[in-house]
Order: sequence, then C-alpha cells, then structure tokens
Amino acid sequence: MKHPAEWRQVGIIAVYLGLLASMYLVPWCRNPLFFCGACYFSFLNTVVIHNHLHQGVFKSRTLNMVFRAVLSFGALYPASANIPSHNLVHHHFDDDGQPDWAAPEHVSFRWNLLNLIHFPNVAGPNTFAGVQRWAALAGRAEFRRQYMFENAVAFGLTGALLLLDFWTALFFVVLPQLYGARCILRINLIQHDGCDVSTEWNHSRNFVGRAFNWIMCNNGYHTIHHNRAGLHWSALDAAHDREVAPRIDRSLDERSMIAYLLRTYVLHFFRPARRNVAAAEARAGGAQGSALPALPPREVRRAEAEAASA
Repeated sequence: MKHPAEWRQVGIIAVYLGLLASMYLVPWCRNPLFFCGACYFSFLNTVVIHNHLHQGVFKSRTLNMVFRAVLSFGALYPASANIPSHNLVHHHFDDDGQPDWAAPEHVSFRWNLLNLIHFPNVAGPNTFAGVQRWAALAGRAEFRRQYMFENAVAFGLTGALLLLDFWTALFFVVLPQLYGARCILRINLIQHDGCDVSTEWNHSRNFVGRAFNWIMCNNGYHTIHHNRAGLHWSALDAAHDREVAPRIDRSLDERSMIAYLLRTYVLHFFRPARRNVAAAEARAGGAQGSALPALPPREVRRAEAEAASA
C-alpha cells in the first residue's frame, strides 16, 4: 500500500464483491437489504475507481493494473476510461478549447428531476465515444492493451455468470453494476450544475458532512480535488478548510447530499436560477487574498492531473 488510508478503499471493494457473491451463490441473500447494499457499494466502487486512477492504491504497478480490472468488473466498464474522460478532459473543464464530455449543459429539461434521470444517457455515450477517439491516437498502445484487458475481465466474467445462471446474474450482479456506473455519471451534474467553471474556486459543489466523506473517501471535497489533483484523497478535508472555505460561495458548501438532492430535484420543479458565485471569490481575494495559499496556474494543475495518470 502507498498510504495506510487505502485499506478503507480495499475494504469497500471487498464488501461489494462479497455482497455480489452472496446474492449470486446463496438464495437466502437475494433480498432487498443485500440488493440495496450492493447498489450502494457499486457506487462506492466507482468512487474507488476515481481515486485509484488519480493515485494508484499499491506501490506495484502490476498490482495497480490488476486492481483496475477488478474495479472494472464491479462497474461493468473499463476503469482506465477515467484517464481520458475524467483526468484529462473533465479536470480541464473547457479552458483548453475542448468541451467537457460530461458537462451539466448537456441536459436542459425544464423539469429538473428529468435532468438528473436522463444525464447518464447523454454523458455516457459522449464519454465512451471520446475515449475511443483518444485511444485511437498514436502512442496509446499501452492504454489500449490495458483497456482491452479490463473489458475482457469485466464483460467476460459477467458473461460467464449470466451463462451459468442468467436471471440471478441479471438481477443480482448486472443491475448493481449498472447502478454504480450511472450514479457516478450523475455526480458530474450534481457537483457542477449552477457553478462557474471559469472561476478558480467556485467551479464545483462540495458536500462536507464528516460521515459522508468517511465512506466516500473524501470525494465530497470536489473543489480542492480539482485544484490540487495531485493531493492524496485523505488530505482533502484539511485542504478544503484551509484553501477553499474562505473563498467559496456558501451555497456551494452543502452539509448533506441527500438534503441537496431532495431540495433541488424533488421539492422544486425547475432548475435553480444561477447565482453569481464568483462574487465570493472576488471578496476573499480583496479582503485576505495575500494571506491565503496561492494557487498554481491552470496549466500547472492540468500537468499535475496528467502526471498522476501516467
């Protein structure tokens, strides 16, 4: 292990795979409790994919590549897709002239709940079409080999389970896999809709509840993750308090994701009006800018995200 905190991520994956195996092999475990647990841990599996593709869990490169394949089975998509789609495109927003394949603007229903429901249907095809274009470029042979290996593990193992017991595998393996894969796409909408990606500190929404971030491996602290992509996930909470909180519009720091989802997508019909979130950044820069930690230029931060993906 590179960091002692990584045992939490390995534990999450062990629980998730254990839930899938239990439901597939033990009829008594095919119940709503195990199924809902598997769906939730499937989403956490994609959170681990995100962290692992920024900084590998293990010191050994071989172990990291094998772990990618295990995670790919859990999500039913190749984990390495995160490198071009997330690390190299999403982290840039559109400031390099290329559109974010999973930008909130891809959906525009008046009924905001439909935006949340439909978003994976747009962002998913956009993302995998972009990954295919990126992988086809010269110099990507190693990526293509790893990508195919992960596809073979994910779809090969899932296909074998379907052949052995189709309906059990469909309901108690494939549905949880798909739930996590679609939920992680929705996170792009949840964390960036209504934000201002042209700003340095108000481009992302954060969910700062302590219990939430313990199980989510600090993925609620999204602003600091964008700005310090090379920072280990276990250090994001302290960095958020130190660097982000003084500069961010208070509406972009949410205590609870559940409360935010209910308020934004269930209790209100329309998409919330955009706020001038950049004003908080301007105020902080004038009042205490010199006392706050400086932020490297975006070019440096992009290079950091790319280096972590090597």
